[in-house]
Amino acid sequence: MSETPNDLNRIYEARFSRTAEYRARIWDILAPYLSRFLPASTTSVLDLGCGYGEWINRISVPDRHGMDLNVEARSRLDPSVKLHLQDCTTDWAVAEASLDAVVTSNFFEHLPTKHGLRATLRQAHRALRPGGRILAMGPNIRYLHGQYWSFFDHHLALTDTGLQEVLELDGFNVVRVIPRFMPYTLVGGREIPSWVVRLYLAMPPIWPLFGRQFLVIAEKPKS
Repeated sequence: MSETPNDLNRIYEARFSRTAEYRARIWDILAPYLSRFLPASTTSVLDLGCGYGEWINRISVPDRHGMDLNVEARSRLDPSVKLHLQDCTTDWAVAEASLDAVVTSNFFEHLPTKHGLRATLRQAHRALRPGGRILAMGPNIRYLHGQYWSFFDHHLALTDTGLQEVLELDGFNVVRVIPRFMPYTLVGGREIPSWVVRLYLAMPPIWPLFGRQFLVIAEKPKS
């Protein structure tokens, strides 16, 4: 990885500490919405690049995992979440075919190379059960241009179509692609009231007006 775990801790503390409460309010709305895309009867989920646990802390399943390099993640995760403090491009300390879902938000862009992304996707494919899903949100460079590089730790530029292509290359079936889902960032902008976020999610026709992040959902074949 390009940044050390200490770098990550310092970057994220500076970037997110002032908006922690606001981010929590947004994820209180977003996490239940995204849960509808998990496989039926999901019992085991891994949050890839879990950060401060905004997503995995709000998923109600018995077996929860988070993976990150930032040591600060441990203090932010619910105690019942198992933390895998490791580089995601190396072999995961997760049993083969043991997960129902891998979820990830604003993480793939932090990987330094396309080779690292493919290594990560192969590990996700190995760890998922047949029929398991990967849900990936991230900034869509098709709609961001120079704004994408406003964050020092962004390395890998992705579009929804590029991610779909590599997922299929590594054995997944893509089941849904939303090129314009959520706005780009919760950092540095005006805080949006919770009721507006709920209204926004209930009105997909307006997503193309404001959405700068993709949502891509893919499935490990059942046979």
